[in-house]
Amino acid sequence: MDTVDCIEAAIAVVIFDEEGRVLLQKRADTEQWGIPSGHIEIGETIENAVIREVKEETNLDVRVTKLIGVYSDPESQVFSYPEGKTVHFITTSFLAEVIGGQLKINDDESADLKFFPQNHLPSNMINLHPCWLDDALSVKERAYIR
Repeated sequence: MDTVDCIEAAIAVVIFDEEGRVLLQKRADTEQWGIPSGHIEIGETIENAVIREVKEETNLDVRVTKLIGVYSDPESQVFSYPEGKTVHFITTSFLAEVIGGQLKINDDESADLKFFPQNHLPSNMINLHPCWLDDALSVKERAYIR
């Protein structure tokens, strides 16, 4: 495992459209696809972090519908940024539904946004994200702890 510089709380948000396709964001810094996600800011609730991050990255307004799970395994939750910082994320993943807004890139973190069929996901996904998506598609009632 890489030397970790810090540990941070984060959220990830799985969003499906009416056709069952999943929304992915292509990161500008790594050119990899992933589920919209981000950091929880000081003084912010986890639900407000979900709403803010999705709005910032996609221009969509969402409502949280389900807790998918909490992820802390260093095998999947350590991410090295291109500038060299390595972070161990404790990520809480949610399912959310769109309640407003139009899909649009709002910040310099995103290179692209697109809904993908679940069986045709891009090959260059961030290593943390496929597990979150698999768990979101599960019929299990209880949240995952991984």
